[in-house]
Amino acid sequence: MDKILILTDGKAGHENQSKAFVRAMGFEFDIVKTTFSFPGAKALSYVFDNIGVRSCALFRLEKKISRCDGYRAVVGTGSGTFYAAKATAKRLGVKSAVVLYPRGYNMKSFDAIFAPCFDRPAKAANIIEAPANIVANDAAFYEAGVKAFLENGGVSPSNREAVSVIIGGPNKRSSMTASWMKEEFDKVFASNKGALFWVTTSRRTPADVEKVVESYPWDYSLIYSKNHFNPIPAFVSLSTKLYVTAESTGMLSEACTCGAARVEVLDDLVGDGGKYRRFVSSLIDGGYVGGSRKIDLSSQFSRAKELLCL
Repeated sequence: MDKILILTDGKAGHENQSKAFVRAMGFEFDIVKTTFSFPGAKALSYVFDNIGVRSCALFRLEKKISRCDGYRAVVGTGSGTFYAAKATAKRLGVKSAVVLYPRGYNMKSFDAIFAPCFDRPAKAANIIEAPANIVANDAAFYEAGVKAFLENGGVSPSNREAVSVIIGGPNKRSSMTASWMKEEFDKVFASNKGALFWVTTSRRTPADVEKVVESYPWDYSLIYSKNHFNPIPAFVSLSTKLYVTAESTGMLSEACTCGAARVEVLDDLVGDGGKYRRFVSSLIDGGYVGGSRKIDLSSQFSRAKELLCL
């Protein structure tokens, strides 16, 4: 077997990053869910890890894994997988890699850490810093997304430009009100006359904002509370310009990595914006927002393969 074992916490955003990471290194994978064994096990995992104890009693895997399975490495994304990935890799006698910054754990004993710059990772030989989150970037995935979009009410832009808006939702560092959203839509429509206008909301979008969305003359609109279809792969593939709310790190990463659209940010951040402001600022400085550059992580993936001896 020439595969990598992915441990998942069940969160789609984390699991998708692990899958994209492994695919980018050129490997197939199996996915096994991991959970902490008891209340307090996660807190205890930080203590154990920092004193060098790798106890498989702290977590459960939904499937039994052994050395005979022949996995080349173990990968996990998110704090629910960090300790399990390291402990499982040690038991199997292979190397471990984690995506996102495993703050609080012993950094030196991970073989590879793939961390976005907005987490301000330390400088170390095993830490690979990236300008954004990892996203799927294979042609087949986006071709399938465009096909599904056209089968679900979307129309190809033909000889017109397509302008898309991707809306997330408020969090502790951002605020999203109906009045703010209306102001942003007015600017988008006024500055892109003659274009096709597409929009999608998300599971985090407030109901009053969705009502504002429905009041505008979109050529295509997806209201998540009514329809869970995902048009974003098609938006990324077909759009000339993409507007993304600032707190949506995953969607900004995808927009700045894939397709050819110019990316603009709808700034819903409050206060200093924390890591979201750092992320947006770094994308602007790199020319990925407001410019024509796209993120290329090929050198980072090559470094990860070296660290994992793949």
